[in-house]
Amino acid sequence: MNVDALVNKAKRMCDSKGARFTPIREKVFRLLASTESGVGAYDLLEQLKVTESSAKPATIYRALDFLAEQGFIHKIESTNAFMLCHHFESIHPVQLLICDQCGHVAELHSGVLSHELSALALEHGFSVSAQTIEAHGICKNCQS
Repeated sequence: MNVDALVNKAKRMCDSKGARFTPIREKVFRLLASTESGVGAYDLLEQLKVTESSAKPATIYRALDFLAEQGFIHKIESTNAFMLCHHFESIHPVQLLICDQCGHVAELHSGVLSHELSALALEHGFSVSAQTIEAHGICKNCQS
């Protein structure tokens, strides 16, 4: 799906929830949609400053918080970066394959892995409310 189609889908979802998809939020969304790797908040800030010279760290963090609350992005905890979720219309388990050489991040949705983790957690009396699994390695492009 191209960036404009993703933006339109996000706008429709926000409208249906009564959430405001402001111009700043849209710009941050578009920045994340234009890359296949995780991007740190300060890198996003530098990119945003190209069009919004007065943007501050709080500007980015507020936009990222909103986008995360709406389910539009994933936070990559191990690298403290963010990536766009292309499947934000539904709640789904997330597994991320992160290339340590080029930074590419592939998003998987394995219900089997999700179910197995939840089942193992229940055996320990733990109820999983959300899960993101991150795996680091080398992608096929970097291996060749």
